[in-house]
Amino acid sequence: MDAHYPKYLLYGILILGSWLISCLLHFQFFHLSLFSYGPRSGASLVLIPLSVPMALDANFLPAPSAVAEDGPLRRLSPAASSCQGRYVYILDVPSRFNVLRDCVEGSPVFQDEWHVCSLMANVGMGPVLPPATGNGSDGDTGVIPNTGWYATDQYALEVIVHNRMRQYECLTDDPAAATALFVPYYPGLELQQHLCGFNATVRNGPSTEFLKWLSARPEWAAFGGRDHIMVAGKTTWMFRHTERDDNGTQKVCGNNFLEQPESGNMTVLTYESNIWDPRDFAVPYPSYFHPTSAGEVAAWQARARAAQRPWLFAFAGARRANGTLAIRDRVIESCASSPTRCGFIDCSHGLEGSITCRSPRRLVSVFASSRFCLQPRGDSFMRRSSVDAIMAGCIPVFFHEASTFKKQYRWHEPDPDSSDGEDGRPYSVLIDPDEILEGKVGIEEVLARYTDEEVAAMREEVIKMIPRFLYKDPRVRFEGDTRDAFDIAFDEVMARIRRIKNGEDLGRFAHDNNVMVAKGS
Repeated sequence: MDAHYPKYLLYGILILGSWLISCLLHFQFFHLSLFSYGPRSGASLVLIPLSVPMALDANFLPAPSAVAEDGPLRRLSPAASSCQGRYVYILDVPSRFNVLRDCVEGSPVFQDEWHVCSLMANVGMGPVLPPATGNGSDGDTGVIPNTGWYATDQYALEVIVHNRMRQYECLTDDPAAATALFVPYYPGLELQQHLCGFNATVRNGPSTEFLKWLSARPEWAAFGGRDHIMVAGKTTWMFRHTERDDNGTQKVCGNNFLEQPESGNMTVLTYESNIWDPRDFAVPYPSYFHPTSAGEVAAWQARARAAQRPWLFAFAGARRANGTLAIRDRVIESCASSPTRCGFIDCSHGLEGSITCRSPRRLVSVFASSRFCLQPRGDSFMRRSSVDAIMAGCIPVFFHEASTFKKQYRWHEPDPDSSDGEDGRPYSVLIDPDEILEGKVGIEEVLARYTDEEVAAMREEVIKMIPRFLYKDPRVRFEGDTRDAFDIAFDEVMARIRRIKNGEDLGRFAHDNNVMVAKGS
């Protein structure tokens, strides 16, 4: 036995070593699976710092947690089968096309609340709303919670979507394996630097140079860009100016980004589409609410449902110079003549008016205190205020068919597959502007005709729409199954690109009506 002692000792060591290695491998897999997206309860793991303090790389932001393998970059949460036909490849864009390259830690630009770097804090959501004062000086009636709400700039969607895409569960590092390719370029923020009053070369040059670079990439050659996705955080009209607009008779705003053949091949999402152009697709403006869980969404819906609404209608906005938008003048006159029935936020009076209308607490509180929220057209048909109204559970009132969600945000309307099975119930009002301007009807008169029961039914439809119009906090793994504006839009876009790759000739979705036409209009 003693002669065999070294042999048995060696066997024992080998068995013990194998057991230890197995335990270590098991622990490593369990550890990664459990924590790759952060804790499932309590404070969620923040993947990106709160105020964009880092220098932004070629892809602008740090990559999310993932486990890299050969071929597709597989997230641990979904099964590979659930990603079939849904893989996305994010292009690497050179830093010279990054309009946020100066947003580095310690830069004095962060001290300027009007600078784009300040607006892009919290991965695009903007600064956290400070707690309500409690004395009403901030315009808050106590309806807005102290968490989940941010001073989000209306043009921040490009950054928000980029961050959401970096958390997308079916990313791949192989462009050939991808269904779609996401282009992290910010045409809206780029245009904002020289929006108006510059010559055509200045306004068009940067985006033209970018499209030239993009179309020369090897990834472009496979489908000529028809599998590329991009978000442009302005209305389509700001990207459709042509040389004939530059006749020197007036100040021109915008560029020709969407008039270029390369962008015409891509699926480009804007805030407002040309409803007569089959290439255009619109997604909602970002509002101020960016939740981290389905429970947070449900809690806000309950608040909006229980809110006291002493005002019949509300409006936030200003007149246009020289009466160029007569319907807005009539809306403001209606509020002025009915101060006890209209909650009015005056956005005129220069900087003071601008600051007033940039106060999320004041704006949402007024909308949450009103039954109807008036949405006359502004510089274009769709207003961010329309989305803010949905967030506040306020029934939007439109004056132009091209402003309605049925025409602009068709993907984000009430879900026809919802559990109640009653698709098509009204959630908004459409008033003929000519009848208002010709004095045939008055705004207050029209809205007062709706019974309490009709108003309650429409408001309930609006409140149920809230999840479909918000954008989740991009920094954490969302707790729950809520589908937000990003989820809905990109499911539709991915389905569209799959059909394109199958050779289908796609037009725009069919148009029909889903608004309540105002009584007597």
